Amino acid sequence: GRITQECKNLLNKTNFAPDPKLFSDSTRKLTFNSAVKNISYIKVRSFDVCTFVAFGAAQLGIAGDDVVQEFDYSEVYAPLDLNIGHCRLSVAALESLLEKEDPATWSNIRIATKYPNLAKSFYAGKGVQVEAIKLNGSMELAPTLSMCRRIVDLVSTGKTLKENGLKEIEKIMDVQSKLIVNRSSYKTNTKEIESIIETFKNIIQ
Repeated sequence: GRITQECKNLLNKTNFAPDPKLFSDSTRKLTFNSAVKNISYIKVRSFDVCTFVAFGAAQLGIAGDDVVQEFDYSEVYAPLDLNIGHCRLSVAALESLLEKEDPATWSNIRIATKYPNLAKSFYAGKGVQVEAIKLNGSMELAPTLSMCRRIVDLVSTGKTLKENGLKEIEKIMDVQSKLIVNRSSYKTNTKEIESIIETFKNIIQ
């Protein structure tokens, strides 16, 4: 996804750097070797990383804090911020709507988002009831096509919002990528996993 280059730069500094094909668009392979025998890689969609780790298909993963908190798996432990993939999760609405309404007066709203749990939790704290339409992409189209008038999505520069007639209203959370670990794997392979965590700590300092 959007952090591919940053991940590549980070992992290539480790002693367990992946096969370069991991970052290539020319292959459909999903499993890759590394520079050491006991570590291999899988390539999955960013929104699925936590699920693969939670169910033990992978022992470790790199996932955005947005995904970690949206799924909130009890089996996922996030010991380290990786200082890559910085952006924010925000609420945005049609500029035409904001000319007529004050967001502080909202009480019952419909939102399109990949993050229904985070959106509902955020607005529950404000006493606002939310109907969340779950979309996996092209969120900015939903208000344009009258599915809803507000979205919750990741924002970096805000350019996409502006080009689609939307305005950022407020930030729900800052986001960056984290190293995540399966708790059961950590208990049974503590030494090996701690070594990997230390390697990342030394690189990002």
